[in-house]
Amino acid sequence: MAGLTERCMYCEDSHGTDIEHFWPKTPFSECLFIWPNMLLCCAECGRLKGQLVPADASGAPLLIDPTAEDPWAHLDFDPDTGNVVARFLREENGYSPKGEKTVEVLHLDRREALARVYRRSFLRIAKIVAVAVDDPQPDSQALLEQLRECDDSGLLSWCLRADGQHLEPFCRLRTDHPEVWRHCCECLS
Repeated sequence: MAGLTERCMYCEDSHGTDIEHFWPKTPFSECLFIWPNMLLCCAECGRLKGQLVPADASGAPLLIDPTAEDPWAHLDFDPDTGNVVARFLREENGYSPKGEKTVEVLHLDRREALARVYRRSFLRIAKIVAVAVDDPQPDSQALLEQLRECDDSGLLSWCLRADGQHLEPFCRLRTDHPEVWRHCCECLS
């Protein structure tokens, strides 16, 4: 359900201890026993989400469904503060509505302990990549295994596929070792 780490499907920080229904049992009783609707989450995210299913004008959910969407398509990470914030979509000249609502509901930009864990995870990932960049012939598979091992917060995808790829040392890895970069990105999922 949440991989070997059994982390919360929303914040990916805390140990998942509860089964949370993406579509709440009330008023969506028809979704009660549908497997993709049952998410492993931490008590804090479950409490914050509660029975909420914010929706847009068409009725589509505005909360990111981690079983069906890449959260980093709607969220961004601030490596200086460790906060998770809504992603700015340049082509729409505004923030992702799903990102804004998810951050608002789950307080992703106001949870200090969560920000510290995300920042620590980011710094570990960056340190491993910096070492690989300085290696004349880094082993892409070994690098990917190291990165997966230290990614406690699900940031690896942000570092390699989202805005993180433009920061040091990730942009240097992409430039100096394009085959290693390509391998890591392709095997990430």
